[in-house]
Amino acid sequence: MWTKILPVSALIASVTLTGATAHAEPTSPVGGEALGGHGLVAPTGVKKPPKSKATSYVIADADTGEVLAAKDAHGRYLPASTLKTLTAVTLIPKLDKERRIRPSQNACNQEGSAVGLSPKTTYKVEDLFKALMMSSGNDAAMALAETNGGLAKTMADMNAEAKRLQAFDTVAKTPSGLDKPGQSSSAYDLALIARAGLANPDFKRYISTKTSKFPAPKGHYEISNHNKLLWRYDGMIGVKNGWTSKAQASFVGAATRGGHTIVVSIMKHEGFFWEEVSQLLDWGFSVRGKAAPVGRLVDPLPAAALAAPGPSAVPSAAAASPGVSVTQAAQPPLLDTAAAKQTDETRTIGSLVIGGGLLFGMIWLGYGIRRRRGRSRV
Repeated sequence: MWTKILPVSALIASVTLTGATAHAEPTSPVGGEALGGHGLVAPTGVKKPPKSKATSYVIADADTGEVLAAKDAHGRYLPASTLKTLTAVTLIPKLDKERRIRPSQNACNQEGSAVGLSPKTTYKVEDLFKALMMSSGNDAAMALAETNGGLAKTMADMNAEAKRLQAFDTVAKTPSGLDKPGQSSSAYDLALIARAGLANPDFKRYISTKTSKFPAPKGHYEISNHNKLLWRYDGMIGVKNGWTSKAQASFVGAATRGGHTIVVSIMKHEGFFWEEVSQLLDWGFSVRGKAAPVGRLVDPLPAAALAAPGPSAVPSAAAASPGVSVTQAAQPPLLDTAAAKQTDETRTIGSLVIGGGLLFGMIWLGYGIRRRRGRSRV
């Protein structure tokens, strides 16, 4: 009887391979291969989408999930306040909208856009959601995060929700969308998150509200929705716009006409985009049902898939249909974040420890066997 002792390099390679497989990211572009490139992807046989200065955009049928056209759909960019759509989608089901809270001084002191929360005033959670989605209140975002159990818990919840929705380009670092290293989203993910939000009546009500009374230390004042298309575009439901100097302008919105809903998301736009978004929406309504889709907004992952270990099972739409033109070779964009590097380093260290333990055990077993054989010869 004998025992083969593997070299430590083989043991470590084996363990590392297993660990990598258990945490695998999608190996193909979510929603279809055609969405993996950086250029314009549009159907043939219909007029081309209007030109846009946005670096990235998606036009999709929210009813069917069909992506009608896209440009750099999975390009990862700073989302600015469009990330508040994920904050709302995550927290609306978790928080009682009638609950009353008094915000902390920390929440009231958040930088950037604010609704003007006061630590002396009590607010309903519903007031905070209106402030979040109408006035883009960073103070409201932090107050909601604290109501949910704190910033760390809320960020964990938001990132878990992004994974459930298969918004794998999205990494949330703040509840408000204020720029932070490693934070990202994509036009595809923004459309995916907005579509999920539209299925929630409260989310839909908040984004559709044009003006509302908001509590103040003495009485109330009126807040208005920052989405200008609620006043300008026929059938506009709303959703969210955002801007920072690094992110530039971003927007995700939805409109309904003739019983059909189109969603448009744009990222990294250099300036005034309202007219361009209106034209993209018009184009979406004009071609829906008449052209082959270039991809699909996927459904959320089932609970069983989220709980089970192993590689992410990402249902991918088929590659672009024969009636689809792609203006640039598909090269899935990547974002190398510090968080990802840290995770890889942690896995490698864990693998070395496990591999070393296995090697020590095998050496000890071989030593014991040799000792027993030596005794039997005496």
